[in-house]
Amino acid sequence: MTSCGNNSNDINLSLPEECCTANTGCSFNGSLRNVKAEPIYVQKVYDAALFNLQGLRTVANLSLSPALGRGARIIRVLDIRCKKFFNPCNIKDPKNLRLNLDTEISGGEFVKNEHGKEIRAVGPDGFRSQKLIFADTENCDDKCKGTPIFGTQNVEISGAVIVEIDVLFTDNCEKRCRATLTARAPVAPVSDPLVLTNFFELCIPSVYDGAFFPRFAEFCNVRCEPRLATNNIARDLIVNPGTGAVSANLLLSLCITCEKKIIVPVQLCVLSTGFPQLSAEISPICNTFPTLFPKQIDENSVRHCNESCSVQSTELDEEDAPLDE
Repeated sequence: MTSCGNNSNDINLSLPEECCTANTGCSFNGSLRNVKAEPIYVQKVYDAALFNLQGLRTVANLSLSPALGRGARIIRVLDIRCKKFFNPCNIKDPKNLRLNLDTEISGGEFVKNEHGKEIRAVGPDGFRSQKLIFADTENCDDKCKGTPIFGTQNVEISGAVIVEIDVLFTDNCEKRCRATLTARAPVAPVSDPLVLTNFFELCIPSVYDGAFFPRFAEFCNVRCEPRLATNNIARDLIVNPGTGAVSANLLLSLCITCEKKIIVPVQLCVLSTGFPQLSAEISPICNTFPTLFPKQIDENSVRHCNESCSVQSTELDEEDAPLDE
C-alpha cells in the first residue's frame, strides 16, 4: 500500500479499526446476600515453572511488495513489525509458524499404554495435551514433601512469519510518499527446524495417596521482533531503479515463553454470585425458548421452590374462592 503527498504529516495510512467489547453474562450488584457456595471439579496447579527462550534467524534478499515504482528511493524506515503466519484453512500447512515440543524427564516416567504410546489426558484447552506421570514418591511421601523430577525440552520452530515495513520514499518526481511493504519470511522448514533447548525441575505430589496420577502440561507462545540486518537502509533495503521492486536483508529475533505445570484434579468449594445470564434477541415467532443448562436441584433450591409454589397456591385459592353474598 502506497500513498503520496507533498506533506507527509497530512497522509492517512489506514482506515480506523472497528473494535468490540465482550459480554460475559456475569454481573454482581455488590450484595453479599447473592453469594453462595458452589462445588466445582477442576484442575489444580501443584507446581509450575516459566522459561524464556531466544532464537535468531537471518533472512537475505527477501522480496517485498508492492513495488515502489521506477526511480523510487527509500529515505526512512518508519516502523518494522512481524506477526505469526497461520492458514486457517489448513492447520497442518507447513508454512504455519509452529512450535513442536519434545520433552524427556528423569526421576520419573510418562505413563504408557500396552502399545508403548504415552497416555494423554484432556486439558483445559480441550485437547489431549497432558501426560500422566509416575515416579516412586515413597521416600518424599514419608517426609510430607513432593518428589522432584528433572527434564530436558527441545523446542522445534518451523514455518514463516509476516513482515511489514512502513517506509518513507521519494518517487521519480521527488514527491514524498509512504508505503507499507509486506512479505512472508521463512523461519525454518519442517524438515530442518530451528531447535532451542532448556532444562527444568518440577515437584510432583504422591502417586499413591490420590485417586489420580499427577499430570504434566506444557505450552509455549512465540513472537518475533524484526530489524534490518545491519541497521543501514542503503545496505539492507535494495530498490531496483528500473522496476521499483524492493528486497530486504533482515534479522528475526524469535522470543519464546514456555510454561510447564504439574496438575492434579481436585474438587473445590467456591463462592459464586450465580450463573451467567445472557440477554437473547427474542424472535417474534416464538414466545418461549428452551434453557441451555439444567436448574440446580439441592435442598436450598427445593425449599425455595416449595415456598414459591405454596405462595402461588395461596394466591390461586384466594382468587378462586367464592364471593360472599
